[in-house]
Amino acid sequence: MKILHTADWHLGKRLDRFSRLEEQVSVMNEIVDIADEQNVDLILIAGDLFDNFNPSTEAVELFYKTLKRLSLNGKRPVIAISGNHDSPSFIDAPDPLARECGIILIGYPKAKITPFALEEFKISKSATGFLELELKGHSFPVRLLHTPYANEIRLKEYFGENKEAELNNILGQHWKETADEFCDENGINLLMTHLYMNKKGAPLLDEPEGEKPIKIGNADLVFSDIIPDQIQYTALGHLHGFKNIGTEEKPVVYSSSPLCYSFSEAGQSKYVSIIDAEPNRPVSYERIALKNGKPLVRKTFQSVESAIEWLNENQNSLVELTLESETYLKVEERKLLYQSHNGIVYLIPKVKNQETDEHNLTEINLSQDIQTLFKDYFKSKNGGQEANEDLINLFNEILNP
Repeated sequence: MKILHTADWHLGKRLDRFSRLEEQVSVMNEIVDIADEQNVDLILIAGDLFDNFNPSTEAVELFYKTLKRLSLNGKRPVIAISGNHDSPSFIDAPDPLARECGIILIGYPKAKITPFALEEFKISKSATGFLELELKGHSFPVRLLHTPYANEIRLKEYFGENKEAELNNILGQHWKETADEFCDENGINLLMTHLYMNKKGAPLLDEPEGEKPIKIGNADLVFSDIIPDQIQYTALGHLHGFKNIGTEEKPVVYSSSPLCYSFSEAGQSKYVSIIDAEPNRPVSYERIALKNGKPLVRKTFQSVESAIEWLNENQNSLVELTLESETYLKVEERKLLYQSHNGIVYLIPKVKNQETDEHNLTEINLSQDIQTLFKDYFKSKNGGQEANEDLINLFNEILNP
């Protein structure tokens, strides 16, 4: 059986003032094409389907259309769980209609999916946090333990007040009991979750920049050693870089986001994971690189001229541009930079500190005019750097509105 694992779509996400929807349309098309070219039997989407609890109409439309295409209009099962950016009730809401299209949406932890049957597959067993699928043309079932993201309130609701000490114990016990009951060697056994998971004893993995962390201390940190022995592949969401924190025999994989969503991801390649699985044997998997979407680039230049030259040669990118210079950027220089490239997300002027005598400007002559006082103050606060003409003009405008 071939399975496609993807996660962290963040549909509707923006980068500052820049919409990413056009790029998301392209990369969703690419994921559909990969699923078809690879002739996969099952799709797993491990959370953060949207970027916020109230996604735009355009993001919702893209989500439903993509799932419908992935499901081949009900012939191929698609299973999606909610992440920390998703509203569980919003994810659950269309489930009665979605299942008619072969799409299984799971918003809450400990959900029990109502069994149903379509022409090409059926849910043959269901329990809290578990389902079993039987696919036409396969002589063995696929079992899935599923645990969507649980926030602070739901963690206490499902795991008790002492979640800090008990989360790993209770999750591990629940997964083990479920696996012991349903996951024998006669089927494919999988786990999908959107929780911050790490290998015990390994350095902590960085969470995506600009996102509210779901790990506070070690309270919500889940260790991979609680995954039951029966599980052949664990499909993770939340971290945006592709990483296997398990072993080659039993992979525990963050599949990555489909696009670079912050400049901390600049230069990262993005992937989907394609798993080949059969009962009672180690799975094999490969990562397939996604090619759509604009690259995010962090660049530093020493002059406006060199920055403009690079910007003109790299138009199809989103840029965080740092400009180091001896003086502050002038208005006309900023204008030239923005005119040369329409993808400058952040422009960061960085003035080089000049060495200055520690005894300079230690005494203030209050008999000076206000403009001279401002110049002296600016120089004292900026390592001896003189205020340029633009700043002086702006200061005069404030004084004389």
